Amino acid sequence: MFRRLIVASVLLFVAATAVAAPAQSFTIVGRNDLRFSQDHITVAPGQKVTIKLVNKSHLPASAMSHNWVLLKQGTDAGAFDNAARSAANNDYIPKSMSNRIIAHTAMVGGGHSDTVTFTAPKKTGDYEYICTFPGHFRAGMKGTLTVSSTN
Repeated sequence: MFRRLIVASVLLFVAATAVAAPAQSFTIVGRNDLRFSQDHITVAPGQKVTIKLVNKSHLPASAMSHNWVLLKQGTDAGAFDNAARSAANNDYIPKSMSNRIIAHTAMVGGGHSDTVTFTAPKKTGDYEYICTFPGHFRAGMKGTLTVSSTN
């Protein structure tokens, strides 16, 4: 009986793994107009996701750097951005609110990029992503990652 239970469990695990959504990759450009090139992304629950953030700006990094920060549902993005202003020494990622982040890239200056890979939340719904370089979020540099089982 115990052996059958183990075999059934293994088969169930293999079947669940076989139908898992394939990994998805997105390249997002942080633009000088303080917008992301993609302001909406849709993925499946539990899907492996790779985000490559590219900054094509020719401005100095001190004037036009970008990051990509995916926040947990229910996070007040404005409050997060306010806290980020005093976190310059940590790429504008506030340590006091690190528990509100699902994933983020490093802060990248013009001509540079960074990549982050994470597992999408299992809970369906919308998750906000923002750039925390001072002034960028307030100017509109944000987007939505939608987790949907009907991709």
